[in-house]
Amino acid sequence: MAKQPMLKFVTVSKQMPDKRPPSLRREDFGEIYAEYARDKAAEQAGRCSQCGVPYCQTHCPLHNNIPDWLKLTAEGRLQEAYELSQATNTFPEICGRICPQDRLCEGNCVIEQSGHGTVTIGSVEKFITDTAWDEGWVKPIAPSVERPESVGIIGAGPGGLAAADMLRRAGLQVTVYDRYDRSGGLMVYGIPGFKLEKDVVMRRNKQLEDGGVEFVLNCNVGEDISFDAIRGKHDFVVIATGVYKSRDLIAPGVGAKGIVRAIDYLTASNRKSFGDDVPEFDSGELNAEGKRIVVIGGGDTAMDCVRTAIRQDATSVKCLYRRDRANMPGSQREVANAEEEGIEFVWLSTPKGFTGDTVEGVMVQKMRLGQPDATGRQSPEIIEGADYIEGADMVIQALGFEPEDLPTLWGSPELEVTRWGTIKADFRSHETQIPNVFAVGDIVRGASLVVWAIRDGREAAEAILERLAMSGAVAAE
Repeated sequence: MAKQPMLKFVTVSKQMPDKRPPSLRREDFGEIYAEYARDKAAEQAGRCSQCGVPYCQTHCPLHNNIPDWLKLTAEGRLQEAYELSQATNTFPEICGRICPQDRLCEGNCVIEQSGHGTVTIGSVEKFITDTAWDEGWVKPIAPSVERPESVGIIGAGPGGLAAADMLRRAGLQVTVYDRYDRSGGLMVYGIPGFKLEKDVVMRRNKQLEDGGVEFVLNCNVGEDISFDAIRGKHDFVVIATGVYKSRDLIAPGVGAKGIVRAIDYLTASNRKSFGDDVPEFDSGELNAEGKRIVVIGGGDTAMDCVRTAIRQDATSVKCLYRRDRANMPGSQREVANAEEEGIEFVWLSTPKGFTGDTVEGVMVQKMRLGQPDATGRQSPEIIEGADYIEGADMVIQALGFEPEDLPTLWGSPELEVTRWGTIKADFRSHETQIPNVFAVGDIVRGASLVVWAIRDGREAAEAILERLAMSGAVAAE
């Protein structure tokens, strides 16, 4: 009998792909993790315990069939593993790179809970799909039949592109409208290359374009084309704009020169990586080189900012967060990577104000964690008399994002929103109160993860296809 390839978690220890040394990775924006060798991927996949109730799959927003494609990888059946992975995830090589696996699949791995160290699910997922591209297993989009129905998708981020992929494969005519000059949304202009190299996203964009998806770029809905015009042109509309309005601090001195928004800072850096002309970067306004940098926030965007600043040769980089390490919302893996690269975290600290017309320092208030709030999370409380000034030449606000006022911007008051400004949509079909208009991703959820946007986009596409199937059945009768 062939040797059992699975259940090796007792004899084989967890091993992530090799990381480049911090001293080297600080010098460029290349991804920090190496690729698994084929034997190593099989070995690590073989640590899976093949649970009867796989918590990893349950806690994956896409409910990827993780145990099965781990087993196929351990058996060396990589093409089958890829096909199974692709069946539930439009962009597995992207999720393998940027999903916070430590909070999702890997964080809920049964053998992790038992003390043996999680299966490295994300790294294996990345390996499977990268191998599929190298081997030519990723096939072009080629619908078996062309359909006359058309769909307009507003927003070329992960939610919009996931919907575009499924709908185009079904033969629908798909047009994607986006305000930027490249499709990909925050995957292109928000997430740095050391987490997601841009050719990975561009490769998927090309696959969609070659497959017949039309992209209308540099297009601001409400200015260059009206929402009503898009609705009139297409049978269905999917709103996938994301949320780009930055939350701002309210504190004395917040308008000082040198206090910038995270989205502006990261976009400038990513544009430079494409070779674009970026005057704000070249002038130093959005460039950390030679500066004392303070980033305010504790989420994944804050981690992207501090790790970008250290690569831009900042003099020092500090991250202020009002809670402690255990209570921060960002990935613990990202925090560890940042610390290795020389970033200093100043826990239990919040800005009280700023000094200088051009920022010279942050007035910091020290905090302690008090009683739990309604969610059970301890609320930060100010420690009186413990203020101090932290010197800074640039302050980056990474406090999260809010939705833009789309009904006003688009002249469409019938587009209903919640009290938070997010679009109201059915949680199963993702249809809004406007018939045949759907909404997915962050514009419905609020700022969230790429993997949730992919799920929403796929579910909205499925709802559209189900509606067409039902209407076809009625017509046939």
